Amino acid sequence: MVKLTKDMKEAFSKVKIFPFATASKAGVPNVIPIGMCKLVDDETIWVTDNYFLKTRQNLDENPVASIFVWGPEVGGCFQIKGDVEVKTSGDDYDKAYAGAKAIGDKFPAKALMVMKITDVFECKSGDDAGKKIV
Repeated sequence: MVKLTKDMKEAFSKVKIFPFATASKAGVPNVIPIGMCKLVDDETIWVTDNYFLKTRQNLDENPVASIFVWGPEVGGCFQIKGDVEVKTSGDDYDKAYAGAKAIGDKFPAKALMVMKITDVFECKSGDDAGKKIV
């Protein structure tokens, strides 16, 4: 797995809503906005499944995802790709469940998506657009 740099972690911390992309086994793409997205260490991201439908189906079939990190406060953008493990029990799931419930009872926290970062790509325009940076 790869690790995010200090600047990337700082940028990640400033974003409130992340585009989260998946694809079915047949390659049909899906992207949703997610708010419960947490960088737990330099190489792991937690995404809480509150209302996933196609996203969850995609991850069950094809456990890879991409997160786009961008916002006016970030001053750039990058795309994170990784392998995803779906958890519905255990210590990590229990922590994510408690975190969701602390925000509000309306969040069911049906599962925890544990994303291990495999690649990071440049997104801003220019000669380096699309290039792997980590």
